[in-house]
Amino acid sequence: MADKQRFEKFARFVAERFSAARRVYDIAGGQGRLNEELTKLGRETTTFDQRHKHLDVRYAQRRFTVDEPCACDVVVGMHPDGATRVIIEYAAEHNVPFAIVPCCSDNGMSYKPWMRHLAELATTLGMAVEHHTLEMQGRASVIVGVPQR
Repeated sequence: MADKQRFEKFARFVAERFSAARRVYDIAGGQGRLNEELTKLGRETTTFDQRHKHLDVRYAQRRFTVDEPCACDVVVGMHPDGATRVIIEYAAEHNVPFAIVPCCSDNGMSYKPWMRHLAELATTLGMAVEHHTLEMQGRASVIVGVPQR
């Protein structure tokens, strides 16, 4: 069961961990609930998702790719499903940090091997990796990547 406060908790984590970051890309952000919470915390947030129905937030209704021009200070994803790997690749390519709360893998891996795979991918791409846990129900492990260059 998903924690109803997961967006608020992750937004607080992002705002505290990346206190200097003002511009945030929220990837595969669904209706934009994380965007709403980050905006409340003074962050200029753009949600990327293909949904037609969403909250009244800054929203780019398209698939996010590594080729997206970078106008962010940090890129994040709360249970971004198939976009998880893209977040890591984008952050490494554009030399910005990322924070993700992975849910299910996009290749059938079970959860712990998937988490190790994502951390290894980030490390291979030149990111220093940190692990954190949010105090919430459901998938609550956060992988943070910070460029080392």
